[in-house]
Amino acid sequence: MRLHVDISNRGFGDPEPPQINEEQEELCTSQQGKQIVLKQVADTFLLTSTDKDSDQSEVKPNSDQLISDSLAVGQSPHQEGSQHVDSESTRNAKHQHIHKGVKTYACNACGKSFSFQSVLKVHMRTHTDERPYSCERCGKIFSDHSTLCVHIGIHTGERPYSCETCGKCFSKSCHLTTHRRIHTDERLYSCETCGKSFRQRNNLTVHMRSHTGERPYSCERCGKNFSQLGPLHVHMRIHTGERPYSCERCEKSFSKSSNLTVHIRTHTGEKLYFCETCGKSFSHSSHLTAHMRTHTGERPYSCERCGKYFSKSSYLTAHMRTHTGEKLLSWNISENKP
Repeated sequence: MRLHVDISNRGFGDPEPPQINEEQEELCTSQQGKQIVLKQVADTFLLTSTDKDSDQSEVKPNSDQLISDSLAVGQSPHQEGSQHVDSESTRNAKHQHIHKGVKTYACNACGKSFSFQSVLKVHMRTHTDERPYSCERCGKIFSDHSTLCVHIGIHTGERPYSCETCGKCFSKSCHLTTHRRIHTDERLYSCETCGKSFRQRNNLTVHMRSHTGERPYSCERCGKNFSQLGPLHVHMRIHTGERPYSCERCEKSFSKSSNLTVHIRTHTGEKLYFCETCGKSFSHSSHLTAHMRTHTGERPYSCERCGKYFSKSSYLTAHMRTHTGEKLLSWNISENKP
């Protein structure tokens, strides 16, 4: 059964731009969710204890609480079945598991252990892929309620976590934690192969693929593989024809924001890249790279049929038509021009 959370009475603002990429979002919200679950379990123990002190009758826990609070790894349900309610000392002892790091509930699938059965129950959904909580705004589904609550902040624009240094606000505490490393330049995650360090674990994971050659993201249309999800999304626009970035001056559109940035320079005349040899300037770094070959004589593009070399890929493309018989366009491919 899928549960919905009504957020119709909360104001919707523009979604917060993601501070971390998509791969890390699930881990981030999961960790934050588990902290909320642990707090809820702890509050349950404290509430029960307080009620007993003020009233001689104890609050009877529901069936889930009885299971989660009494059935530890290796125990039989009958071992504590005669005790409907644990003594106060037993409850306090179990509460201390949070502080002592005692984890008596183990996952049969992966062996990971937890302090409480309720947390294990949420964890088991990572194996079953059960996601009973859904967002009424966008339909995204989640395995636990606390993660859904964190997600709803994206729609409402709520950003309760603020940076003490620069005042920037975030919807998730883990985003703030990562952001603070910009000010401290703390880089906790290092590559064992080349020594390069990163502020986020996910960045290290992506970086490691440059050493292993792993490309886990594949295009369903053409089969091209990518090491990151973002470049795959951009690549898909080749097939869909989507061009979400438009120039406000001439309304020309582009599939990449970087291409739009370069295009705008044709209107402003801005040329940021200079040749140190002759002083000629260019609006794009790739144009400078190609120009530098006129000074170095480098010709990295070769014809597979005749072995002739060229300094630009466009020159090679035009040259190939001399072999195929395809009609040449009226541009000059002389290697004497920069």
